[in-house]
Amino acid sequence: MLNSILNPASTALLVLGLVGFVQADIQRGLTTDFSNWLNQNGYGTYKFERTDLDGGAYGGKSSSDEKITHNPVIFFHGNSDIAVGTSSWTWQHGFTQSIEYFLSQGYTKAELYITTWGPGNELMSSQNYHSQEYLTFLRKFTEAVLAYTNATKINIVGHSMGVTLGRRVIKGGDVKATFFPYNLGPSLADKVDTFIGIAGANLGLVSCQYVGSMLPTCNSMNGFYPGSAANSGLSTFLQELNDDKTKEGDHVFAMFSTQDDLIMYGDLVFGQFTSLWPTVDDSHKFETSQYTHINMRDLTKDLQYQLITQHSFSTAEKPSETFLQ
Repeated sequence: MLNSILNPASTALLVLGLVGFVQADIQRGLTTDFSNWLNQNGYGTYKFERTDLDGGAYGGKSSSDEKITHNPVIFFHGNSDIAVGTSSWTWQHGFTQSIEYFLSQGYTKAELYITTWGPGNELMSSQNYHSQEYLTFLRKFTEAVLAYTNATKINIVGHSMGVTLGRRVIKGGDVKATFFPYNLGPSLADKVDTFIGIAGANLGLVSCQYVGSMLPTCNSMNGFYPGSAANSGLSTFLQELNDDKTKEGDHVFAMFSTQDDLIMYGDLVFGQFTSLWPTVDDSHKFETSQYTHINMRDLTKDLQYQLITQHSFSTAEKPSETFLQ
């Protein structure tokens, strides 16, 4: 989640929104073949398996000779979520429903990947920001999936903070929004067919304006600080991210809700939809109450599949306001 710590009542809303969720048996974890490959190719120290968490990761081939027929999909979860968490009564089950849906449509575990970044602890959500640790971890995971699958193209789906993390992971390059600048490596944009951003705070969070740097997730360097006016004072990380016009893939889509109970304010930050960003090709706005912040992740699983396979929203309702340059 982006800012549940700022809105404690939202936790109850999220739990209510999860009624009817049935824990799926999707053989959680990374396969032995993928884990062995990671260890043999210099990725073992990253511990992408996240065995410290139930449902900490997912993906991999059953054997080295298993054929891959779809462009692999990598999912980036949101703040304090767990990749394919096993809880049936909280919101922390990551992209479980999306993975289950993709499997039902013919994808295999060899074509679907996710690992947990961060502690997977809701009580620590206010401490998470766009750190070098998280960006490097997700960048290396993405590079590993590309190399392991030998795919020429991948797809990436991000939810919440996974959107802004994912955008920088793809763009690569210098990250200056830190006391010690670093480089993530060359852009991976030419290797991404479709990038989908769901309920991301690309222009920050209004709630962060009230607490500022008191909470790390809201800080003005690499957090979700929205500034004090349109295009003025946005956190350095988000400003640099939006100023970088490198497109995140061949097809770039955004989905958001005016009923988002965590972003709040109709998704607006100084009159602009925070879930949109300059390089989006097309977007879809949801306006009914069931599309809460977490439900945007789960209820759009069919749209995620459609965008990846058809590159179209079909009969989507277009937002009445686009990203203001």
